[in-house]
Amino acid sequence: MRDAAPPPQAALRPPDKVMRLARMGSMFPTRLSFLRSLIRRLAAEKVTVARPVWQMDAGGFGHAVYTLRLGGHDYALVAVSTDLPADQRTDRVIATAWDSAYVLYDGIPEAAEIERIIASAPRQEAARFTERDLILSRANKSVRLFAHVTQALREGRQPDADLIRDVGYLMRTTAVYGNGKFGIADRHLIADRPGLEGPFAAEMLTVWLIRHFTHDLAEHVGGGKLDRALKRHLGIGNATGLGMAPFLVSHPVLLNNWVQARETALARVRALPRLAPAQQDRLRILAARAAAHLREWEVPDPVHQSRIVTLRGDWDAARRALDLSGPRPLDAAMRRVDAASLDVQELMAALIIEPFGDLVDDLAENMGDPFGPLCAPVPDTDQLGTLIARDFKWALTPDYATPEGCGQFWYVSAAKQEPRLGLRFSEEGAELETPLDIGRRVKALYRDLKGDNAPLAAFLTCHPDHALAAGRVAMAARYPYGEIRDNLIAETCLPIDMLRCKLAFFGAAKFDPKSDRWTRITLCQGAPLADELGPGADDWWLPVFAA
Repeated sequence: MRDAAPPPQAALRPPDKVMRLARMGSMFPTRLSFLRSLIRRLAAEKVTVARPVWQMDAGGFGHAVYTLRLGGHDYALVAVSTDLPADQRTDRVIATAWDSAYVLYDGIPEAAEIERIIASAPRQEAARFTERDLILSRANKSVRLFAHVTQALREGRQPDADLIRDVGYLMRTTAVYGNGKFGIADRHLIADRPGLEGPFAAEMLTVWLIRHFTHDLAEHVGGGKLDRALKRHLGIGNATGLGMAPFLVSHPVLLNNWVQARETALARVRALPRLAPAQQDRLRILAARAAAHLREWEVPDPVHQSRIVTLRGDWDAARRALDLSGPRPLDAAMRRVDAASLDVQELMAALIIEPFGDLVDDLAENMGDPFGPLCAPVPDTDQLGTLIARDFKWALTPDYATPEGCGQFWYVSAAKQEPRLGLRFSEEGAELETPLDIGRRVKALYRDLKGDNAPLAAFLTCHPDHALAAGRVAMAARYPYGEIRDNLIAETCLPIDMLRCKLAFFGAAKFDPKSDRWTRITLCQGAPLADELGPGADDWWLPVFAA
């Protein structure tokens, strides 16, 4: 933590502007994203990765163990590779078999523990685990690229660079489970561990090690070594659906801390009075890198591809207009794109934060939630009404009695215990609705507040159904970025916006939406390899392919 006073900063962007679904669905990774913070920690500690176990047959089926020491603790990734029939390979959560499965283990596992994990990990949800198992994951091959890479290596040549660029990963995960799932360790057991104390740090470490395994597996099956530049560009894919979206609603303190850290970083750089010539040059180089990254970003969906094409042109115009020589140049840069698309605005925000690690990286220390909600109690209904009128105007506007205002409902699948989204007027199950309808609940609360002032405790005794809404109102005063300020049950609600927000904080890029409910992404693309954790290890924001 900083001992000195924090640096000057401009005004934060207001929550009513930032916490809208459309803007959240336009976010890009920044240097405060969890993968970036983890890589900096690994580099600072000069972490080395060993592979004490490699028992793979010629087809690449068997198991491996990777070990490292971080923050004074030993960890191991146990990777299990299986021969999966083609008709069983699917990214859907209903799958019961995968090409590979993984456990991030607390310590260095002995032979008996490795055997236990080999038997359990491929079964995933059907097995049960122990508190020594920190993270559970599984992944499927990108069959086309994996086959191409291994065949090329067998023939003594490097794989096609264009295909590497276009696909970008050898495997994609379909889940990275933490925090007590299926008996694995609860988060509180490692929350204070140096190196793992940040949000999703253990999950990100697992993903980075899985990437390392996929490179080794391809080289083993192919019998040759991948070119380093090609290997650096091969990240880890991920298929993510609705299961991730409700997290942002059910963890308002975490969401607030993530967004507030990023917004504070933006406010700090906007307050810079001048930029040195070297800083100006660096920003121009990064702006050009972002343009090249956008040119490499291709998705099959025509609607989203059209959006990317539009962004390419808009970004070229924005960076041509970038004047970094005047007073408060980064504030001016943000003001200059105020009328541009949300995509351009959020890309500009990520750009201008990027070169100033010495000014903003300390903010990553405050992105966790070690204590839970800490907010002053609201004494009476008058004050509660005042807070609603101030912080929840967005919730009072929709008409939740119309199909447009309540056309969707969130529930939990009985079969997979995963969040789902139903259509209220054409599908069954609305009676199983989970309370993600924060706006509707706050409006109902506000309606029932009319009348004489009363102690809030007495009011809630008579109206216990308003307790959740009253709690959210109280939290918003202390955690202003903790509430998504849109109607999450509206016909127009797009869960993909929530997914992109969370995934951008993870450090994801190359969003490849398959519908408005699930997307593929790429993680760790451009990230340093295990033997590259030295100076310059953190320079991989919006990476560009270089063969």
